[in-house]
Amino acid sequence: MNIVRWTMGCALIAISAGPALGQSAVQTAFNYDLTSYNCGEPACGCADPGTGCDDLGCSDACGCGDSCGLNLCGPCCLGDPWTLMDCIDPCGCSAVTFGGWTQLGYHSDSTRMSSAYGDLFAFNDVPDAVNLHQQWFYAEKLAEAPCCGMDWGFRFDLMYGTDAQKTQAFGNPGAANANQGSWDASLDHGVYGWAMPQLYGEVAFGDWNIIAGHFFTLVGYEVVTAPDNFFYSHAYTMFNSEPFTHTGALATYSGIDGVDVYAGWTLGWDTGFDQSNGGSSFLGGFSTSLTDDVALTYIATAGNFGARTAGESGYSHSIVLDCTLSDKLNYVFQSDLVGYDDTAAGGAFGAQVGINQYLFYTMSDCLAAGARVEWWKSDGIVAADNSTSQYGITYGLNYKPHANVVIRPEVRHNWLPADATLPDFNQTVFGIDAILTY
Repeated sequence: MNIVRWTMGCALIAISAGPALGQSAVQTAFNYDLTSYNCGEPACGCADPGTGCDDLGCSDACGCGDSCGLNLCGPCCLGDPWTLMDCIDPCGCSAVTFGGWTQLGYHSDSTRMSSAYGDLFAFNDVPDAVNLHQQWFYAEKLAEAPCCGMDWGFRFDLMYGTDAQKTQAFGNPGAANANQGSWDASLDHGVYGWAMPQLYGEVAFGDWNIIAGHFFTLVGYEVVTAPDNFFYSHAYTMFNSEPFTHTGALATYSGIDGVDVYAGWTLGWDTGFDQSNGGSSFLGGFSTSLTDDVALTYIATAGNFGARTAGESGYSHSIVLDCTLSDKLNYVFQSDLVGYDDTAAGGAFGAQVGINQYLFYTMSDCLAAGARVEWWKSDGIVAADNSTSQYGITYGLNYKPHANVVIRPEVRHNWLPADATLPDFNQTVFGIDAILTY
């Protein structure tokens, strides 16, 4: 899983990111964040909606042009979002940024592979209830080196909620048991818990940027941080075939025009300042713009993944192809491949492959629609010596009634051709969440 700062169109990976959300090492595709147009004369971006507007949306008198109530089409008057830094540092003098978000959500059933309440086999594993998924706070200082000098930075993230136990360092020794394990792996409270997914230092000089510590992975397209995803639920590949965090060091070189190169060493998958089964692996790859509208990212891990491979060697990669088809339409193709010795004692699913395809359509600054189609094939779902394919289609909306709020309803269909063995797998799930950023 990667962490992203979304930009319009095709984006390149960058080791640092802006202060608004939970970014770290990777930057990717579609701007579902729906930043407002320059509508109207006031510096905030829009006239006061209470002046010359009806209750449902902005009229031409507001300087926002076309609208059709509730900001559902055409330019809409979001203005600038409020941030904690507006109160902490209104003059903008501090080099350290503080922020966070709150995510509340409801889903009618668990996302497969989860089949029991709170079983930790999917992010959405606490169905038929309104859950606090993520109460998130972060502090960071970006390393922004001058042309002939150096700069330093850091990043710290802390999260509470039902997503925490899936974001902890569950690759640490003993972390497979509830309330056990080092770093944050023991901070469980029923289906809730605490997680500290990032704590790293950063140095930048010339075309180089280096981080060292505990940080989010580069692998994949979807990410842990809720505001950085279009959909409320996650793809099979994101949860089952990708690491979430690493402990180690990662360097980024941006001295080649249109290309960023990554190389680093980690203690395996999902570790927090600890090592399981002698974990030691490579993390790296590249991102490049093939054209003005097409970006390609390849990220690989290789070596001993630790708890994931029970001390055996493995290889994984993620490929993301991001295409801007028009001003409003964006397409993303993503594929994961994982392989390692699944005969090792304690080793889980040894061979996995998946393809996800996304299509996003921006109707206005306040409304976007999206679809995701998934195919994921893995050993061990039906039988230990057999590979099984499973499929999913998700349709969803992102609606922004306010610059700090996004509401994400979705309908997800999951199905498995081998349903005779797993009769409860096929399902249709409704989900909706709301995210408040600050």
